[in-house]
Amino acid sequence: MYHTWMRYFTPGPAHHRLGLVCLGVGLQHGALPTVGPRTLDHHVAVVVGSGSGWYRGPDGRRTPVTAPALIWLTPGVPHHYSADPGTGWDESFVDFTGPATATYTELGYIEPERPVVPLADAAPARAVVGRIARAARPGNPLLEVETAAAVHELLVALRRARADTNADGAPVLAALARDAFTRLSVAEHAARHGMTPAELRAAVRRAAGCSPKDYLLTVRLGRAKELLAATDLPVAAVARRVGYDDPAYFSRLFTRRVGTAPVRFREQQGRTVPGGWSHTVPDPEHPPIILTGSG
Repeated sequence: MYHTWMRYFTPGPAHHRLGLVCLGVGLQHGALPTVGPRTLDHHVAVVVGSGSGWYRGPDGRRTPVTAPALIWLTPGVPHHYSADPGTGWDESFVDFTGPATATYTELGYIEPERPVVPLADAAPARAVVGRIARAARPGNPLLEVETAAAVHELLVALRRARADTNADGAPVLAALARDAFTRLSVAEHAARHGMTPAELRAAVRRAAGCSPKDYLLTVRLGRAKELLAATDLPVAAVARRVGYDDPAYFSRLFTRRVGTAPVRFREQQGRTVPGGWSHTVPDPEHPPIILTGSG
């Protein structure tokens, strides 16, 4: 026995310009029928919350699937998969497409070369699928935009839930961020972690979808923006704080990457905070109470 619920959508051309659109959603459990062999023209994320089964790709090899796990179905790739007929499994799926799939693949969020991905926890991804299912209620005027936004959220949830990812993110990224403002070469960063430069490049590419140099630059420029917006430090001092001895080089780099010069960025922000910003992240659901004096 099995239970199947699914809905399919047809977003218009304007919605496709959002980058990602949801084409369908399904919630199933039990000894489900075998899927395929078939080939699709869009992506599907199949989240297996409990149970086990198998997946077979174009090479003909059968890969075991044990929950919690993710099965990636990618366009143009023949596939064939099934829950164990004796025990079945609990499955959620989301069909999606759009030009942003190429970028998510480049960044490593979608992995065509790894169709079966073990997950540490399927619950966050299943919660997003549940929101898509609730958005599918009849007459919802926000259906296409609401589900498109949820697909972006689903890809992030699945990336975070991988069994090979620390709950707080990849340790190598945390270490690079900590040392980002020191004047170290990529080779020196690698040596600090007992890695070769090639191993560091592979680890950062896998975790962040970019090179170590680009990741370090992102961290440095993020901090530079905070200093420009929250303090009145001269640009040269900001440059030194984030690891650049040459303020002219820093200004050129900032302008090229951000699209505006450091001085202009500061003028646009216009929110210098005496003493700097707080490092404590407020709880948006429980904002602090602002006390006002009485006359």
